[in-house]
Amino acid sequence: NTLLLWGKLRCEFSSEWAIANWPQIKNKLTLYIQLTRMNKPIGSLLLLWPTLWALWIAAKGLPSLHLFMVFVMGTFLARSAGCVMNDYADREFDLHVERTKSRPLATAKVSTKEAFTVAIVLLLLAFLLVLTTNRLCVLLSLVAIPLATIYPYMKRHTYLPQFFLGLAYSWGVPMAF
Repeated sequence: NTLLLWGKLRCEFSSEWAIANWPQIKNKLTLYIQLTRMNKPIGSLLLLWPTLWALWIAAKGLPSLHLFMVFVMGTFLARSAGCVMNDYADREFDLHVERTKSRPLATAKVSTKEAFTVAIVLLLLAFLLVLTTNRLCVLLSLVAIPLATIYPYMKRHTYLPQFFLGLAYSWGVPMAF
């Protein structure tokens, strides 16, 4: 009985807290959606189409629902993490560009620690998905993280940033095979 009462009190406290703090929670979620570009899915779709083509070709027809879901969800998660890492790298530069000056990291509405945590959580979720595939796919996924991480810095240190972006954006193709 004591455990049931404690569980009920804890749930009520949590519910009351969530209701009382809903405006702040909603605001923070909105900022995280902007940070991860989940409100602008075209980038994820551009990343997804070649990956799905490769998945269909590799399956010689229709891939399993499991692999389809892993690659679709993984693409959205990985792209969102890549957007966070890009904004982290450009946070001081973005303030001076009209198109990017209102991004959550540039305006400090989201802290660098929060952004890093969001990126890690997204990458961990994507990695948990890829763990349900074969060994080679898991190993290939370990290359995707450095590719997505170094791309923002290649814009400043090489004349080939699009080459690195192309590698990052097409890495789902070898993973599908």
